[in-house]
Amino acid sequence: MASERSTSGKTLSADEQRLHELGYTQELARSMSAFSNFAVSFSIISVLSGCLTLYGFGMATGGPALISWGWPLVGLMTLFVGLAMAEVCSSYPTAGGLYYWAAMLAPRRGPAWSWFTGWFNFLGQVAVTAGVDFGAAFFTNALLEMQFGFAATPAHTITLFGVILAIHGLLNTFGVKVVSIFNNVSVWWHLLGVLIIVGALVLLPTHHASAEFVFTKFVNNTGFHSPVYVGLLGLLLAQYTFTGYDASAHMTEETHDASRSGPRGIVMSILVSLAAGWVLLLGITFAIRDYSGALNSATGVPPAQIFIDAVGVTGAKLLLVIAIGAQFFCGMASVTANSRMIYAFSRDGALPGARLWHRLNERTCTPTNAVWLAAGGAFLLGLPYLWNATAYAAVTSVSVIGLYIAYVIPVFLRLRQGDAFQRGPWHLGRWSKPIGVVAVAWTALITVLFMLPTTSPITAANFNYTPVAVLIVLGFAGVWWLVSARRWFTGPKVHGTPEERAALEAELEGI
Repeated sequence: MASERSTSGKTLSADEQRLHELGYTQELARSMSAFSNFAVSFSIISVLSGCLTLYGFGMATGGPALISWGWPLVGLMTLFVGLAMAEVCSSYPTAGGLYYWAAMLAPRRGPAWSWFTGWFNFLGQVAVTAGVDFGAAFFTNALLEMQFGFAATPAHTITLFGVILAIHGLLNTFGVKVVSIFNNVSVWWHLLGVLIIVGALVLLPTHHASAEFVFTKFVNNTGFHSPVYVGLLGLLLAQYTFTGYDASAHMTEETHDASRSGPRGIVMSILVSLAAGWVLLLGITFAIRDYSGALNSATGVPPAQIFIDAVGVTGAKLLLVIAIGAQFFCGMASVTANSRMIYAFSRDGALPGARLWHRLNERTCTPTNAVWLAAGGAFLLGLPYLWNATAYAAVTSVSVIGLYIAYVIPVFLRLRQGDAFQRGPWHLGRWSKPIGVVAVAWTALITVLFMLPTTSPITAANFNYTPVAVLIVLGFAGVWWLVSARRWFTGPKVHGTPEERAALEAELEGI
């Protein structure tokens, strides 16, 4: 890898030199490989988390037909979004990711674009963390009920949710090397887990559903009468799963050869998840014996009942352990990515209490306070489940809307730049514009779609509070911008002159 000397005489790697050109010092430990970078995003997408935890939602909202065909459709559209993001990531490999890109791509009103991109990203990241660990709590509760009679009540689920978040906070406190090892294990756990679950469901049962049932059976338990509307709602299962791959961008300051490794991590995590997820969904759907019984299972987790019907109670417990392990890895990676985004956004003064969240642990060089803000914010977002039965669907919708708006703003700004955009070493060439247009159009559709009601008639117990959560965060960010931030927030802050950056890095090395 190319390198050169800084003004202080220190030999800089190409990654450090590029980071200096973007205005930052090397504060975080750059110890992740390209595979580890991919592993973070792949772990957060986590087909064994998103596919399984929202499988019951899919069963009631479109049924097998939407589960089977919605996945490849959404996966293809997600690939367009990921490709467009990856091109921008190659040009600006920083932990700030999306909001930094927005500032650089909109020189006239860069601070405003950056501000709102960052806040949408913050909302989406916290919601993804909540959704993943909430799902892990559901499945853990189902296993504990089967094994020990620990009833799957909202109070028990919320308690497990808090415990899992706390464990993920502690693991992320220990440092990036620990997280990197877990993420590397996570990739193989997910791939082997999908093979084991699908293999068991294919080889062990004496009965399988027909291909006609799997690919054409449409189910509508929402109360709405429009099949088109219900089918579109059912796409949430797949779209929620395909979130969090911006983690590869947020981890670039800790990754070697970041301008190539970050973009490849984004794209490869989507492609591998697309293949693995479809195999998993088809395997589970072919294994369904009693559709109504699975949908109304006492465990509250339809896949658990499908496992029981297919391979028996003992086999089902083993398959649940595999799923819970994957969800645990996914939640840990989500907290990691979320904390890096919080760290970077706070580095530029854009979050209340920025100095606290930007503070690094002197021993591990990781943003410990940001880790706990990520975990605490996720817990608060999941609390309404105590009184709202559709809270999990709302949390997942919030994550999709928050993240995809943040994903597509830099893509939209890059389209406006046209040929003026300075490409990095990884780019789309002449395909950049058509891919970017599709990415923007798809995001506009799902942003509206997942704010709509999911069940009818609408009551306080099933109200989709997604618009409320989005408006609260957007309203807070908007008011703060108008009242104060527009006077002082100038976008991402650089770390002074090259000499000052070199001095700061020398100081960090001495910690």
